[in-house]
Amino acid sequence: MTSRHAPSPSRRTVVRAAAATAAAVPVLSVTASASASPASGAAAPAPAFLHGVASGDPLPDGVLLWTRVTPEPGAEPGSGRGADTPVRWEVAEDREFTALTASGTTLASAASDHTVKADIRGLRPATSYYFRFTANGGGGGTGEGAEVRSPVGRTRTAPATGASVAGVRFGVVSCANWEAGWFSAYRHLAARADLDAVLHLGDYLYEYASGGYPAQGAALREHRPAHEILNLADYRLRHGTYKTDTDLQALHAAHPVIAIWDDHEFANDAWSGGAQNHTPGTEGVWEERVAAAKQAYFEWMPVRASTEGTVYRRLRFGRLADLHLLDLRSFRSEQASIGNGAVDAPERTITGRAQLDWLKAGLAGSDAVWKLVGTSVMISPVAFGALPAHLLGPLTGLLGLPKEGLAVNVDQWDGYTDDRRELIAHLRERGITDTVFLTGDIHMAWASEVPVRAATYPLSPSAATEFVVTSVTSDNLDDILRVAPQTVSLAAAAAVRTANRHVKWVDMDSHGYGVLDVTAEQAQMDYYVLSDKTAEDASSAWSRSYRTRRGTQRVERVDRPVR
Repeated sequence: MTSRHAPSPSRRTVVRAAAATAAAVPVLSVTASASASPASGAAAPAPAFLHGVASGDPLPDGVLLWTRVTPEPGAEPGSGRGADTPVRWEVAEDREFTALTASGTTLASAASDHTVKADIRGLRPATSYYFRFTANGGGGGTGEGAEVRSPVGRTRTAPATGASVAGVRFGVVSCANWEAGWFSAYRHLAARADLDAVLHLGDYLYEYASGGYPAQGAALREHRPAHEILNLADYRLRHGTYKTDTDLQALHAAHPVIAIWDDHEFANDAWSGGAQNHTPGTEGVWEERVAAAKQAYFEWMPVRASTEGTVYRRLRFGRLADLHLLDLRSFRSEQASIGNGAVDAPERTITGRAQLDWLKAGLAGSDAVWKLVGTSVMISPVAFGALPAHLLGPLTGLLGLPKEGLAVNVDQWDGYTDDRRELIAHLRERGITDTVFLTGDIHMAWASEVPVRAATYPLSPSAATEFVVTSVTSDNLDDILRVAPQTVSLAAAAAVRTANRHVKWVDMDSHGYGVLDVTAEQAQMDYYVLSDKTAEDASSAWSRSYRTRRGTQRVERVDRPVR
């Protein structure tokens, strides 16, 4: 923690505080056509699809398709190399493409890092489709030359806006650090045929230099570029590196992905005017770094921007669920200084005024049974005020001081309590029920109720519920302490639950993913854990399940997964 490039205490204070308390979708590899003969006048080498295909942001009548063309050898992401390349996209209801539902052409150019997006409309609701791309190379943008096809992807549209829907099911993931392990969680989600989409709650990639996080010597594979990413070429290459992972390619080829960013898509503990992991001057101008990171993100991710430069938006899944997706980095105030009590200041914001008003209006106006909110950081308060002095003492340098108690992580909603109070009051005053917050960020799995007043809970009512998924690979408690799982976590988790009676469960050690099943009667999160994040062939096993029944705003344990 002495290096500026290591995560700051406020970034993962929950983890460090706990330590102080004691039929599968195949991976489709791509082989370009043979290079042209070296004879004079031969065509240029064929383009290739080295980064897979993807889809995202499903609508009842459409979906966003994505790929990246490598127009020639050496035209790696961020290089600016390679000619404009014509690309054709095709959509069909069968994998053999016997009858095309939709098709079109576009041009992959260096201006967009040779990434391609096609925002398709005119599709049928609640329907699975297959899609592929074809690139022509060697013709200098004329369409002449070798032709290469991409892998085939599968996607699915959302139910009709007013449809009565029996159920929807989402994979849920967050926090995938390339150097910390293999992306086996993605492979296991890709193998499931029962998902409508996969929700990625942020930290899709990490900005650190190789060896910067986790600590030097712990990296299983090295980032590219090896230095901390700062400019457009850097962010493009880092995105491109992640998308060479075969498990990530399999996930994107199998399901539409609905993604939001957190901080590491920019820099650790990012806020509207800077970040903990950004030094003005030596690392350039923050606004320029953010602009580069956002440009690369929108080039490389199957995401629609709701408005220019942000990812907050809303998707609907019939009358069963509205999904409100938040951007908690672009508009937030700087994190409070540790221990100064500023977390309660009314002028401080995590959402920004416009986004909070948008969220409140969307929740109040929703006629869906469930109001799902994708939030990159935890909204439930977490306090250690009830801990004995010998356990609380080591935490004091890490904590803020909100009115609800001792804050664990001022980068979460705990550091912006006025926005949280306003939102919870809105839910209560407008009689908005069945709101479920879906969260990542802190590399642990949680099931929690969101109390109106944490200090008097459970006498105080619950306004909503929250399911937090653990990391795909990013370090959690046992990784940081370099101890066997549950060596210290069981006691630490018990201390957390004792001090926070609205927290029903926390797993501080596991890596994995969640599967959220939503019906008219309940929303249930099934938690799955990996056998070993450092093993490429890691297995996956069900760990626990929690649900909230309609109308209760409460969380209860379930003894089996939905599937």
